[in-house]
Amino acid sequence: MGRDVTALRIRDLTVSYGETRAVEGVSLDVAEGESVALVGESGSGKSTVLKAITGLAPDWTGGIEIFGRPRGHRPDKALAATCQMVFQDPYGSLHPRRTVDAVLTEALRIHGIRDDDRVSRTLSEVGLDARFRFRYPHQLSGGQRQRVAIARALILRPRLLLLDEPTSALDVSVQAEILNLLKRLRAELGLTYLLVTHDLPVVGFLCERLAVMRGGRIVEVAPVAALRDGAFADPYSRSLHAESLRHDTEADP
Repeated sequence: MGRDVTALRIRDLTVSYGETRAVEGVSLDVAEGESVALVGESGSGKSTVLKAITGLAPDWTGGIEIFGRPRGHRPDKALAATCQMVFQDPYGSLHPRRTVDAVLTEALRIHGIRDDDRVSRTLSEVGLDARFRFRYPHQLSGGQRQRVAIARALILRPRLLLLDEPTSALDVSVQAEILNLLKRLRAELGLTYLLVTHDLPVVGFLCERLAVMRGGRIVEVAPVAALRDGAFADPYSRSLHAESLRHDTEADP
């Protein structure tokens, strides 16, 4: 594993929803082991990029490669085992009438994996003990549900995780716990992250680089150090940074 291996390569990606073009001409490389953020205002196309990678937005042109394997427009079990997504809303992403065990074992069954210990091991990795295995989502807190959602993404042992605003639906008191968990998992499991967020402090905590999106395009790719020194080249990137600093100042007691 190393930075000389490209985990994700996106070339001239254009994604449409009917007549609406949500993403246009996006190109980005993410090295193995790296954590990169897509940032920008709502509607800039950030989440649509993730959906195209996972196959949830099939109307796209361009090129997507995951660890050198081209991503087509049809479901691909091999790519699903390599790349998984953690969704924004832990309340909506888990089936309300399925236990944690059922949620986690479904992927193993689909992929023909027989490993009786993997569910308990994966729950342990996200900080949940055996007591949670046969509980339903309504018996869990928001933070616990998101831990289950992360466990579901990890159960197939992927190398690349797509994180779509993974803490924005959680209480502030729980957000730091989940961010610390994601940071630890990346280090322990050698994961690569592509993170969508509007929260620049989260980028500073989890990522090495950020790609700024506006109107479906990437206007700048910058090192995370730019969040500290403000050294952005694009005016829109500078305005996002300034707004984030203003918000942080107003939030201070």
